[in-house]
Amino acid sequence: MIRGWYTGASGMRAQQWKLDAVANNLANVDVNGYKKDLAVHKAFPEMLMRRMNDDGVYRHPFGSADEAPIVGKLGTGVELNELYTDFQQGSMKETENDFDIALDGKGFFTVMTPWGERYTRNGAFILGKEGYLETKEGYPVMGENGPLQVKANNFQVDKEGGVWINAAYADPALLVGRENNTWDDTVLLDKLKLVDFDLDRYLQKQGSSLYRATDTSGEAQIMERGQSPRVVQGFVETSNVDPVLEMVQMIEVNRAYEANQKVIQSEDSMLGTLLTQVARFG
Repeated sequence: MIRGWYTGASGMRAQQWKLDAVANNLANVDVNGYKKDLAVHKAFPEMLMRRMNDDGVYRHPFGSADEAPIVGKLGTGVELNELYTDFQQGSMKETENDFDIALDGKGFFTVMTPWGERYTRNGAFILGKEGYLETKEGYPVMGENGPLQVKANNFQVDKEGGVWINAAYADPALLVGRENNTWDDTVLLDKLKLVDFDLDRYLQKQGSSLYRATDTSGEAQIMERGQSPRVVQGFVETSNVDPVLEMVQMIEVNRAYEANQKVIQSEDSMLGTLLTQVARFG
């Protein structure tokens, strides 16, 4: 009977993990580029139940007890297997702000932080005090050659992530060897440093819409032209959280938690009855 307590308690603990993930998703439903978390559970190994004699002795000698007839299986509970991030594409929302940039497809922006390079899908950028393209936390957005220094209303981002600026405001060094420009009055400043990972589901969240590479995810790899996502200026990517589905899932979690709770209460009641009867006839 005690086994039932542990089985019910493990189910309650698993539902707590799932509820935490759902609550976090709902709390970030309006955060640009947010990717929802999913909790995956796995069952503990099941135990085989074997038939025994009325006196509690196996029909076969102890050495061959595994040959006793199997009457069924007994579950021993459940545990959290992993909590991973679902990088399914979010919808595009137009802002008409030149500093807002969205990615349509797999890939991440690269930003520089005090802890090194970090990665994000949140393209709601701003113009920093020193003229660099930055996140709202003040982290510079990286191009393949370093931070991107631009001016308001004087830069464009093409679909492959190339950042073009007005030639009148460009460093003269940029004008050397730039004969194949897309626009007559602009020069290519740099290309957004767009990266991807072998297993992006194992990236670690660090808050502020930032991700950190882990040993399991692998190191960041710069995406080559033709493989990078489509870059859209003047748009942001919304979160991929569906609030209706999350609310339904929250109700399911609460129902499952209550069911496991009742299992423990029933086990406790039966144990109490058993001890009372033993004390009465003992």
